[in-house]
Amino acid sequence: MIAPDAFSTVGPAGRVPPQQLVRAAGLVRAGRSFSLAAPRFPGMPLFPGHPPFQVLTYRTPHGLRVGRENLWAPTPNDAHLGCMTEVVSSTTHSGAHIDALAHITVGHDAHWFGGANAADHLGDFGPTVGDAESLPALFTRGVLVDAARHRRVACLPAGSPVSAEEILSILAEQDIDSVRMAEHKTPGPDLSAANLFAERGVIAVGSDTETFEVQPTPDAGQPSNPQPVHTRLLIDEGIYIMESLDLEQIAAARISEFLFVALPLKIRGATGSMIDPLAVILRLNARYERGHA
Repeated sequence: MIAPDAFSTVGPAGRVPPQQLVRAAGLVRAGRSFSLAAPRFPGMPLFPGHPPFQVLTYRTPHGLRVGRENLWAPTPNDAHLGCMTEVVSSTTHSGAHIDALAHITVGHDAHWFGGANAADHLGDFGPTVGDAESLPALFTRGVLVDAARHRRVACLPAGSPVSAEEILSILAEQDIDSVRMAEHKTPGPDLSAANLFAERGVIAVGSDTETFEVQPTPDAGQPSNPQPVHTRLLIDEGIYIMESLDLEQIAAARISEFLFVALPLKIRGATGSMIDPLAVILRLNARYERGHA
């Protein structure tokens, strides 16, 4: 049984030095930001392993009136004050979200990053190591790798792998010097790309697909692993994965470098967190500014 330490709980993102945060803040020049999250709604597309997203009304002005309930008693409610409240039932992996390190396990012992495993670190109320309570705030340099624009298509076809070689080519095309960067069967990075991220010291990655890797995988290996990219990043390296980001606006604006900010909810026992990430930009593409003046 391991004794969890800060690294096994948080991963490389917990070792970002303060001076790097200062450098990230210095990326902001234009004073514009783009939300990288789309709305969540009942019936929204989700990976098949997740429960559906639901918003259920709990209290309404009409219901309070019919039930003759005064939520503010003993103070009289002669003004007929009402309120609306709701219950949100959802996986934490809905819409734009970040995977906690405990989200994916591998092996007969069902282990995850840092040596934690199901036998020793999974209780009735979720994992006790590497859960969403441990998720750090992300305040760092962000880089958009726009594979669709590179290939001159509107959207990558299903099952299309994005390799390390292509990522390096895209970064060169976008003049970025280094990487600091309707279904589950998606286009996405392959294992070579995951290895590149690990080699370059990336602390978090994300995409606008429901699964951050090409599906079905061309790199299943032996024994066969349907998600080797998740295994390499989350389990082997402790690199956070974000999925279902909305990257349309920054792609259209041809923004390739920005200050990336995401604040996960610290939910004990959860294996991920919904986020509403921001890309705060260094500069706007001149052609985009003219078109939106």
